[in-house]
Order: sequence, then C-alpha cells, then structure tokens
Amino acid sequence: MSGDPVLTAPAAVPVRAVSGPPACRLCGATLTHTFVDLGMSPPCERILRADELDRGETFYPLHVRVCEQCLLVQLPAYLPADAIFDDDYAYYSSYSSSWVEHARRFVDGAVDRLGLTPEASFVVEVASNDGYLLQHVVARGIRCLGIEPTANTAAAAVERGVPTLVEFLGERTGAAVRAAHGPADLVVANNVFAHVPDIVDFARGLRALVADDGRVSIEIPHLQRLIEGNEYDTIYHEHFSYLTLLTTQRVLAAAGLTVVDVEELESHGGSLRTWSAPTAAVEAGRVTPSDAVARVLAAEAAAGLHTVEGHAGFAAQVSQVRDDFVSFLVSARQAGKRVVAYGAPGKGNTLLNHCGVRADLLEFAVDRNPYKHGRFLPGTHIPILPPSALDDARPDFVVIMPWNLRREISAQLEYTAEWGARLVTALPHLEIFAPGH
Repeated sequence: MSGDPVLTAPAAVPVRAVSGPPACRLCGATLTHTFVDLGMSPPCERILRADELDRGETFYPLHVRVCEQCLLVQLPAYLPADAIFDDDYAYYSSYSSSWVEHARRFVDGAVDRLGLTPEASFVVEVASNDGYLLQHVVARGIRCLGIEPTANTAAAAVERGVPTLVEFLGERTGAAVRAAHGPADLVVANNVFAHVPDIVDFARGLRALVADDGRVSIEIPHLQRLIEGNEYDTIYHEHFSYLTLLTTQRVLAAAGLTVVDVEELESHGGSLRTWSAPTAAVEAGRVTPSDAVARVLAAEAAAGLHTVEGHAGFAAQVSQVRDDFVSFLVSARQAGKRVVAYGAPGKGNTLLNHCGVRADLLEFAVDRNPYKHGRFLPGTHIPILPPSALDDARPDFVVIMPWNLRREISAQLEYTAEWGARLVTALPHLEIFAPGH
C-alpha cells in the first residue's frame, strides 16, 4: 500500500484578535476567571537558527481562564493555528520509540474492538504528523488517510507510505474528505483536540468524517491529572483547551457526537482516551455508553472539577515548582556543577521561560531529532546539540525535559553513571536520581 502525494497546502485559519475580556470558545460567555497566569512566553516550537538570535522575539500571554458557564479551561487564541503549525514545524512523533509503540498497541486494540478488515474498512487520523500511527494501519493492509496541517511532517508520512492530506480539519474539510473517500469506520484524533482554537468546528469535522455507525477515538491530557501532577509545562500556545471528560462531552455534543466509552491512560502524565459515536446511533439504541463514562465523571466531580471553585489553588502549586527548580539550578552553579538538559520538547520551553532560565544555569540541551541540532530554544536561547554532546561534556546533572518519558530516557542515559552523572526532573516536583531508575 503506497502513499499518495501530499494533496494540498493548508488554508489559513482565521482567529479573533484578543482585545478586552475574551469569550469562551465553546459557549461564548465572557472569560473573567483566571485558572493560572504564567506570564509571557514565545511560541514553544519556534526554535531559532543562529542568525535569528539577535532579532526580536514576540512573547504572548500564557493566561489561562476557566469559563464560569461551561467550565472549559482555555487559553485565548493569541496567535492563529496556522502561525504555530506551519511548514517548519519541529515536532516529529516517531522520535519517541515509546510513543510509536503506544500507537501500535492502539491500532491493534482498535482493529479488535471494531472488527476492522483490509477488505471493508477505512481509517482516518487527524493530526497524523509523520505517520507514526497510520504506518501500523498501512502494515495491516487497511485503507487509511492522514490529515495533517504541517507540510514537513506530512512529507515524512508519505515517505512511510501513509497517504496524507495537508490541511486543517474543520466541518468543511471533513465533508470534502468524506465525499472523496467515503465515511470512515474509525476517526483518530490523538493529542490534537486541545490544539485547535475553533474546537466546535473541529468536532463537527470529526462528525463529518465518521460513518453513522463508526467511532471517533480521541486522546487528551486530562485536566484532573494536570492539576494533581503540577504538570503546568503542558500549558503553551499550541494548547488552546485543557479538558475534563465533562467538557469533552459538551464539545462533542455540540457536533452531534456522544462519548460512549473512556479509558484512563498513563501517557502525557495522565490522559483520557474517549470513544464517541454519532448521537443519533446512541439515541436509536444501537450503542450503549459504558459504565466507565459515569465512573470518570464521578471522580472529576469528587475532585471539584465540575465547579469553578474546584479549579482554585493551581497557581500556588506552580509557584512552588518554579521556586524549587530555580533554587536547584542556582545551587548547582554556585557549587561549580555542570547542568544540561535531555530533550527539547515544546512544553519544556514553558518551564524554562516561566522560571527565567538561561544558558548560564542550563548550558545546553540535547535532542534525538537532527532537525533541531545547531538551533536554539525560544526565549532562553539555550543551544540544542546532538546526544553525543553528553559524552563530550560529561555533565554532573542531566535534566529530563520530557518528564512523561522519564522511564524511557532514564534507561537511555544509564551509561552516564560511568562518570557519576545524576538525572533530574522538575515536574511533578523536583527529583534527583541515579540513571536507569
């Protein structure tokens, strides 16, 4: 099964300029209640070339609100999606082997759950990136299509044999794809639902894609886990919404989809995988929601997340994380220790910019993605080098920036124990430990 060429360039996505109190992207109510304010930060994936270091960078607010009417926690669209997800997008999913394995297990489970077959089935993934997930669908001989707005990652998917359309999803795109390819038995939207400013139009695009008896599977970082785990580095300009199961239900309901099952996952510090069906199929009795939906909703309610008041207190947790991390870095410098970072994920830039960290406290970062080598982190201008730089520098401490991959990365860095290095994570709280643990 060979990949089709990239079909089109993405259309620009309009965004309302933020002036005065912003409006809720779900219900339209005025947003007056702060969830957390992280100050100003540049776009987290906008890594810099050396010739850009002496130019100005634009910083945008990271002021997250919670809607008092519908409870959607959200970051106003301070810059449009097409300015973030452009043709120079730096994130490639396949550089995390554990994430590729996560995708393979998902595909295996979805095939069994839905009875997908090479002869009759069609799978669409939205935000398909470099084909990390759909490559497993292709391997099974099942017809599929990726929809991905960043041309560079889409091109990598096509090289893997994954047919890919370069486009942002909305209701119009969903309808056009359905007309051209037929309805999908499964629509996958993993870790993208929070990335769209017009989340209702996106959900309507999902409904347009899926067959009347098909399923939509969405993975989202769970707001309850974000709060419990102090995971504030997952707040950045690519993430427009921070979702509970309750608010996810409300968004999908506005598009004619009903959540019929939910799984709790460990990925990204704690995520939900929701399975949705067209509401008409549920109302007709062809699909019955599982008990898991009520169970997760009850846990959210017990945590206070079904009230505005229950969202209070997160800002104090964030301040403690910042204070502990900065104190560690300053103490290490005063003791003459060398500190570097492993990984240059976008979310790490929220932590570094919020903490005011620069190269005097964190010398450099290494990353497996060669696209990032020789470039610099936004705002902080910390250089990004290949992993071999660790062998040359032999640092005393290595800060694991993608803390959600701690187990995988700690195993990769076990060799640094040869010179006595220690590993560090700043989240969910400061921890210093031996490599391999």
